[in-house]
Amino acid sequence: MPCCGERPPGELVKAVEEFNRGEWFECHETLEELWVGEKGELRDFYQGVLQIAVALHHWHNGNLKGALILLQRGGDCLLRVSSICLQVDVARLRDDAAGFLERLSAAGEERMAEVEPSLAPKLHLLSVNH
Repeated sequence: MPCCGERPPGELVKAVEEFNRGEWFECHETLEELWVGEKGELRDFYQGVLQIAVALHHWHNGNLKGALILLQRGGDCLLRVSSICLQVDVARLRDDAAGFLERLSAAGEERMAEVEPSLAPKLHLLSVNH
């Protein structure tokens, strides 16, 4: 059974690249294929990242409510995951998503478009020597 300590599969590396380019919908599609077949911690990991990607897609499209809900849900999923999973810095993603959630909440519907895209969370792959 796969676990968080393994190397990331190629599809996850592709999803990380999509996420970091702001291709959040595409990232969602890539991750969904991985998420469907998993159980336990890996399922929570994929679901959390997937929900944060969809949250950012909602924000980009002006849907504040959807963005806030999914940033919260994604962060909650990632609380059940190791701080590093499949070489992704989960702890940093959790913190960055929580900070972005606070920024969007403070900006509100009227000013959410003013939130700098550079402040959106990114996925960070760590190189781990085995």
